[in-house]
Amino acid sequence: MTLGLVLIAAAIGLLSYNHWENERAGDSAASVVDALEEYLESVETQDVSVDSGDSNENDGMEMMEVDGNGYIGTLTIPTLNLELPIQAEWSYAGMKIAPGRYAGSVWTDDMVICGHNYARHFGNLKYLEAGDTLYFTDINGNTFHYAVEEILTLAPTDTDVMIEDTGEWDLTLFTCTLSGQARVTVRCVRTDKQT
Repeated sequence: MTLGLVLIAAAIGLLSYNHWENERAGDSAASVVDALEEYLESVETQDVSVDSGDSNENDGMEMMEVDGNGYIGTLTIPTLNLELPIQAEWSYAGMKIAPGRYAGSVWTDDMVICGHNYARHFGNLKYLEAGDTLYFTDINGNTFHYAVEEILTLAPTDTDVMIEDTGEWDLTLFTCTLSGQARVTVRCVRTDKQT
């Protein structure tokens, strides 16, 4: 009986910690988004509608530092009611604050972003459907429009597949499942390219 009570207390403690981590991560991301939006208000924003072959001189992504971390812009997912800052580079420690760029660039139409499965980060990616829209706004105020093309579940060791297949996808988002046994992967295509 004592062991059962200890296990219940441990489970409650773990659930409380996970809830606290989710809230802290969401609050951190919201704080960074506020700082980025304040900066973006001072920049003339525009919708980008250039073919990646005619990409501007900036194939790399510029970044802005907020609280010691570099950010390349914000990702908006209206279906999930999310607006998240995107770090210039991903790291395990950084993902407790915000998702990060795993590889690629919006300018070369091959960006891959990874994030924690916190509910206020990428935890609800599995609920996206084909056709849902996403927007990425870079530090210079350029907005890129995307549509979800497909959602897959990959093995946790298949992270290289996300980079190898980027020629087919303009934007890829991924996170691990709650169990950590798989990765939810969302493949997107740009909808603002000139044809």
